[in-house]
Amino acid sequence: MTTSPSSSIVRAPTGGRHPADLVETGNLLRTQLGAFSEASTTRGPTRTAERRHDVVVIGAGQAGLSVSYHLKRKGIDHVILDAASRVGDVWRQRWDSLRLFTPAKFDGLDGYRFPADKDTFPTKDQMAEYLESYAADMHLPVHLNTRVDRLRKVDGRFRIETTRGAYEADQVVVAAASYQKPRAPKFARELAADIVQMHSHEYRNPAQLSDGPVLLVGAGNSGAEIAMDLARTHKVYLSGRDVGHVPFNPDGFAGRKLLVRLVIRGLFHRVLTMRTPMGRKFRSRMHGHGMPLIRTRPGQLERAGVRRIGKITGVRGGRPVSEDGTEVACATVIWCTGFHSGFDWIDLPVLDEHGTPRHRFGKASDMDALYFTGLPFQYAVSSPLVSGVGRDARRVAEWIAASH
Repeated sequence: MTTSPSSSIVRAPTGGRHPADLVETGNLLRTQLGAFSEASTTRGPTRTAERRHDVVVIGAGQAGLSVSYHLKRKGIDHVILDAASRVGDVWRQRWDSLRLFTPAKFDGLDGYRFPADKDTFPTKDQMAEYLESYAADMHLPVHLNTRVDRLRKVDGRFRIETTRGAYEADQVVVAAASYQKPRAPKFARELAADIVQMHSHEYRNPAQLSDGPVLLVGAGNSGAEIAMDLARTHKVYLSGRDVGHVPFNPDGFAGRKLLVRLVIRGLFHRVLTMRTPMGRKFRSRMHGHGMPLIRTRPGQLERAGVRRIGKITGVRGGRPVSEDGTEVACATVIWCTGFHSGFDWIDLPVLDEHGTPRHRFGKASDMDALYFTGLPFQYAVSSPLVSGVGRDARRVAEWIAASH
């Protein structure tokens, strides 16, 4: 399926209720035809430009676009900065077989439905096209090819230094996900030169890999889904602890019609939040361990011929070694070991010892007028998901408007 900016998006009906349009209080967000009339997506300003705005949003993914939508509705001057050449590139660059975990009825951002049958699971390219169309149809002020190298404060204002000049702002929203720098163990450099290594963010499809066994290190959702993708053409080892799984098949009839709604819109969005004891306990338990498997079942991995092994703890003679001392003979290693937060460009005293922002629900704890969106468990399990990012974006926009 392909989409075009002018025709692919289905506007939220003014008389109906759609999950993507619901605010926490139950009110509806309605976008009237022509409400946003100025097209403003650009390829970036001139290199020497000095731009002043009330608000700068850093990142044009679903979190940044959601914040921009709400700021524009409130008439607040702002701009979005993103290093990519196209909106949606962060999705285009993922592996070819990737599909969202949620059906299309939960994948629309505020103001627009997702343009697909409500019970289908969009591909990563459909999601990329949707975001690009959303930014264009909503006329959001995106500046592309504009990588932010440094965020600091000068004379009481934020200064955002980019590859295309500097911006100044009274308030800043960091909407760049905390999955920016691939992480691999230090012993990865000790592997033999004839073993091809890549991180999961570099993987696209089985044709990339040479013949021979593949070792996937990390048994979370990315590792499990890539393992299933490779099992048809390669012998696959999957290393890592069992992270658990949701107790139903989201692709099945009951999953699509009922259970996904209960889990995504109920459990993940309203029960497992920072305001509930259950949510806070779940957050501390999942910190550094990721989410349970959503689509892939342990039985599916076994039937596909994927061999589960223990944690990889080191290297011996150039070969990876599991925790029971077994050497794993493989031609390729794919590190599905997550990411560093990658916020080292933030030159402000707002990060903890792990480089993670200190915040409450997205408002920086140590600095006024600085906000975050799209962080893992920012408010709830659903916070970084397409289905949940809108609530956090609305909250941040309300804070900005209150101090504007």
